[in-house]
Amino acid sequence: MAAIVANGIRLEVERHGPPSARPLVLIRGLGSQLIQWPDAMIDGFVAAGFHVVAFDNRDAGLSQNCADRAPYSLRDMAEDTVGLMDALAIDRAHVLGMSMGGMILQLIALHHPARLLSATIVMSSSRADGLPQAEPEVQELLRSVPPSRQRDDVIAHELEAARAFQSPRWPFDSARRATLIGRAYDRCYSPDGASRQYEAMMAAASDLAGIEAIDTPTLVVHGTQDRLLPPAHGRDIAARIPGAEMVEIHGMGHDLEGAVPSLIVNIVNRFVERITMPPCMPAK
Repeated sequence: MAAIVANGIRLEVERHGPPSARPLVLIRGLGSQLIQWPDAMIDGFVAAGFHVVAFDNRDAGLSQNCADRAPYSLRDMAEDTVGLMDALAIDRAHVLGMSMGGMILQLIALHHPARLLSATIVMSSSRADGLPQAEPEVQELLRSVPPSRQRDDVIAHELEAARAFQSPRWPFDSARRATLIGRAYDRCYSPDGASRQYEAMMAAASDLAGIEAIDTPTLVVHGTQDRLLPPAHGRDIAARIPGAEMVEIHGMGHDLEGAVPSLIVNIVNRFVERITMPPCMPAK
């Protein structure tokens, strides 16, 4: 891992696979860190022929804490990603954004289409009016805070939320998830940073209003059992972006549990191969 400066922000970056392979940039969701990408996803993309770039968003993980900066927007976070590509000398890339990262990716596609080879938007939203809200239990968990900022209290609280977001088609491994939450806590626990990211996300509806203008090859992946952002959110994105493809994964919630990482790798790889396949030559 290494730190770079992008858009005036220090970002922690991790790269996997040969630099000569197809570039794939991964954008995480609210308050999460690059170490939370499943190994099966990173390794799967590398095996499929991608050079994978993962990074901590501003105000998360080892990237810059923005407590002393003016409030920022998801548009600023989109510029962070483009700046990261500049710093790594990546002219164009396939980009996958998860949850809030999918909203950031929509803004990159709107304002920097020339930098994208494709856009994969996973378990995300257009923030359009009229879309269904999270289920009441999930909304309550989103509003709640742990009883303290001590490690054990934070792990227990985040584990409860993870169970609510889980993919019911696959067993939920509580011990494994608690270990991952603990690793993220030890690396950098920053609830205030997550709050600032949340404010930026909640203010993004007007910035996302014009996604009908996106002309990047776009794939939308959503779970049928997503209790945080119900499937209508992904369907709205796919319906509004011209030519977008939609894949719904049966039994997937708002997480990357069980076989979901490998399924996403296969879905994305097939999509990328299809859109980059040279046109058939006419018969002589």
